[in-house]
Amino acid sequence: MYSSDTSIRVRYAETDQMGYVYHGNYAAYFEVCRTEAFRQLGISYKDLEAEGVGMPVGEIRTRFRRPARYDDLLTVRLLLKQPAEGTRVLFEYEIYNEAQELLTEGHTLMVFVSMATGRPVPVPAHIQAKLAPYFTDDETAGPLTPPKSSSDAPAPAAFLKKE
Repeated sequence: MYSSDTSIRVRYAETDQMGYVYHGNYAAYFEVCRTEAFRQLGISYKDLEAEGVGMPVGEIRTRFRRPARYDDLLTVRLLLKQPAEGTRVLFEYEIYNEAQELLTEGHTLMVFVSMATGRPVPVPAHIQAKLAPYFTDDETAGPLTPPKSSSDAPAPAAFLKKE
C-alpha cells in the first residue's frame, strides 16, 4: 500500500455562505494530493501528457462526515491500496483537520487514455514500476487467487496431523 499526505489551508474563497468548504472544492483537494503524491514518486503529469497519455477521472465519490471551515489546516491523505492495473487506478482519500478528526472520505477512479484518440490505454510500464515496490504479493492477491505453489495451499483440516 502506498500513502501520502498533503497539507492544504482552506482559503476564504473556498467556503460557502455557511462558512463550510463548498463541496465542489473537494475534487480540487483530491487532485492536489494526487498530483503531489505522484511527484513524490517521481511521476510527472506533465511528462505523462507529453508522452500522449492523459488521466481523466472516471468516477469520483465523496462522503462528508464533518465540515471543514475557513483557515482550517487540512491533511489530505491519499491511499493507494491496490496496484494500478489494466487501464485504471483507484485513489482513496481521507481528509483530517488539525485535531485529527476525519472530515471527509472519497475516491477517484482514474483512467489512462491516449490523448490522441481518447481511448483507454494500459497503465504505462514506468508508472507500474514506480508503484510496484509498495505492494507485496499478499496485498495484490485476492481471496480467489490460487497459491503460487502447492506447498502454499492450506491443507484441508481432515488431512492435518493430529498430535
